[in-house]
Amino acid sequence: MGIRILIADDEANIRKVLSKTLERQGYDVVAVRDGQEALEVIQHRDVENEPIGVVVSDLRMPRLDGMSLLAKLKELAPDIPVILITAHGTVDTAVTALKQGAFDYVTKPFDQVELLQVIRKAATSRELGMGDARASKSGPLGRHRLVGESGVIRQVLAVVDKVADSPSTVLVTGESGTGKELVARALHDGSNRKDRPFITINCAAIPKDLMESELFGHEKGAFTGATTSKPGRFELADTGTLFLDEIGEIPPEMQVKLLRVLQESEFERVGGIKTIHVDVRLIAATNRDLRQAIAEGRFREDLFYRLNVVPVALPPLRERLDDIEPLVEHFIHKYNARLNRAVKGISKEALERLRDYPWPGNIRELENIVERSVLFAEMDTLTEKDLPPELAARTRALKMRADDPSGPEPTDGLAHGGALDMKEVVKQATIELEKDLIQRALQETGGNVTHAARRLKISRKSLQNKMKELGLREEQQPDAPEPVHGDE
Repeated sequence: MGIRILIADDEANIRKVLSKTLERQGYDVVAVRDGQEALEVIQHRDVENEPIGVVVSDLRMPRLDGMSLLAKLKELAPDIPVILITAHGTVDTAVTALKQGAFDYVTKPFDQVELLQVIRKAATSRELGMGDARASKSGPLGRHRLVGESGVIRQVLAVVDKVADSPSTVLVTGESGTGKELVARALHDGSNRKDRPFITINCAAIPKDLMESELFGHEKGAFTGATTSKPGRFELADTGTLFLDEIGEIPPEMQVKLLRVLQESEFERVGGIKTIHVDVRLIAATNRDLRQAIAEGRFREDLFYRLNVVPVALPPLRERLDDIEPLVEHFIHKYNARLNRAVKGISKEALERLRDYPWPGNIRELENIVERSVLFAEMDTLTEKDLPPELAARTRALKMRADDPSGPEPTDGLAHGGALDMKEVVKQATIELEKDLIQRALQETGGNVTHAARRLKISRKSLQNKMKELGLREEQQPDAPEPVHGDE
């Protein structure tokens, strides 16, 4: 799965059982005895040694407990989701931890299937770039944690400045990787709620049957596995801000309930009868065309208008090329610190190569390329040879497709040991591009092939055939292991 899980628990039995369970699901696991050891692992593990993707920590541990570990990770590595394991008597503390930035919590005795679902959501959220909202504040527009100097981004920030302190609902639209959560965070930080909770949930990462519980919480015994009552994201965000990313993925039956909350500011937990009132400022985001979804009957028109009070449209990176240089400088600075490197800048030629690329993955793709280039750079300035070799081929292929969409598909393969002709380069670039697009669609839909096919505008069967052709496998569902008990 490409995600390394760090387990911090002072009980050897819990560490052993969790490690074996996660390893069976394909995760790489590191297990430590307390929060202090967890910090040491994270501080000394660089990209080449596979960074930690998710932390699962007991709440009560010697030396450094789960709450203290969470606080330190919010400073040291804010992009790593933290899941807390707690006993019934400390659930209130775990809820407080959620408000302070923990991804989620599970209670002892916990069901391993439930924990695996939470870990999978956390891993998916990180893959989707949910940690980008906590990026460095450096850059000309650092007060918003957004980097850029172009006219289009300044227009976006002018809207953010104007509406941040209002209670109005905001709908942020834009392609994947354009920084929608950064805008949501800027709206929260600029409001009178900035010292209150900022709670996020990625709707694409939540299984359909768990969506209501995630949003509104549940009571003990409401369904199988509900061993304790648990607040939902709306309760956690009370007096603060709730950010619903990928709002277009919410199923129709949940759209009705969400509409009621927006209209009445009240709801009931799953399995509960008590009406709960909340004061929440809602910010939603989507990379879908919701008006088209309305026309196709997949999204409620009345909900759309409730969400679209203040629309903020984020431009793709290809429409803000003037921002590539400050973004590159920002990411060089960021990864110099993270990777202990000393790259001072980028050459004019390499920068032009980046400006020529159409960036289908937007800022997230640019950041990945800069991180990789900084890691492998041999000089103190990034040059063209430090950029991924497939960048030039992809650039040419995408430009050719844009210039002549009706042109014939390339058919020749790559020659070995000789020069590459145009058709060969385009074919190889097309294969790489298709693979990237499919992987991104699967990541953004939590591995749901049907939803990924819809996003790619192809049939499910076509997607399955293409995945088989490219050597991409569907994720297997986890087995249902036994519950694990532990003592606090």
